[in-house]
Amino acid sequence: MDDLWYSEYHTPNVRFSIKVTSQLHFEKSDYQTIGVFDSPEFGRFLTLDGIMMLTEKDEFIYHEMITHPAFAVCPGISRVLVIGAGDGGVARELAKYPQIRQIDIVEIDERVVEVSRKFLPQTACGFSDSRVTLFFADGLKFVRRKENEYDLIIVDSTDPFGPGEVLFTREFYGNCYRALTEKGILINQHESPFYEGDAQEMRQAHKRLSRVFPVSRVYQAHIPTYPSGHWLFGFASKGLDPLEDQQESGWELLRIPTRYYNSQLHRGAFYLPNYVKELLADE
Repeated sequence: MDDLWYSEYHTPNVRFSIKVTSQLHFEKSDYQTIGVFDSPEFGRFLTLDGIMMLTEKDEFIYHEMITHPAFAVCPGISRVLVIGAGDGGVARELAKYPQIRQIDIVEIDERVVEVSRKFLPQTACGFSDSRVTLFFADGLKFVRRKENEYDLIIVDSTDPFGPGEVLFTREFYGNCYRALTEKGILINQHESPFYEGDAQEMRQAHKRLSRVFPVSRVYQAHIPTYPSGHWLFGFASKGLDPLEDQQESGWELLRIPTRYYNSQLHRGAFYLPNYVKELLADE
C-alpha cells in the first residue's frame, strides 16, 4: 500500500500514472465501471471504464473552460441544457450566473451522479442549485424532442466510445442545432490534438460539427491529467463568433469568480498552434 499507483494508457506506448493512497469506491453500473481514488498529489479522482474523468486538483480548468467562453460572447444566456456532466462541475460553474433561469442536465447514468455527490462534493455541489433539473436519460433521444428552446447547450461527454459515442455524431449535432434559439451556442469537449488516435477523433468531431453550424471554432486549455495535457473544446453557433462577438466588458461586469478563465485568456485560447491548425485544415 505504500507504493500503489493508478495508471492509464494514453497510447499503447505512453502511460500516465498517479500515486494513490486508497481506492474509495468501485462498481459496475448498467453502463460502465465507476471508480473513485484518493491521491496525495491530485486529491480524489473519478474514473469511468478505467479512464480518468477529473481530479480535485485540476477539474476547475476543464469546467471553467467548457462553461464560461459562451457567456463571454452572449452574457444574457438564460436557458441551458447540459448533456453528460454527471459529476456536477458544469452545474457548479453555471450556478454562478444569476440571470440563468433554467439548467437542464441530462445524464444517462444515475450512478455517476450519486457517486459524485458522495465522494466529490466540491464538484457535485452544483446539483444543489434550485434551477437545476436532472434527467436520467439518453442525451441523443432527449434533444430530439426539443426545438428553439435553449440559449446554450454544453456537451460534457466521455470519450467517443461506449455511452458517449452517440454524442459525437452528425445526427446529434443536427438535433442540437434545432434545439437552440437564434443566438444559441453549442460547446463540447473536443479531445486532444497531440496523440494520433485522439487527434483523429478531434478532427472527425470538428468536421461533423462544422457541417451543421455556420460558425465552428476550436479553442484550447492546459489540463495536466488529460492525455498530453493539451485539450481542445468546440464552439459552434448559428452566427455568433467567439472572437468578433466577445463581450469582454459585459462578462467582466458580472464579476464571476474563476481560477483559470479570464477575458484575455478567452482570446488567446482561440489562437491555435500551427500543428493543430494543420490538422483542422485537413478536414
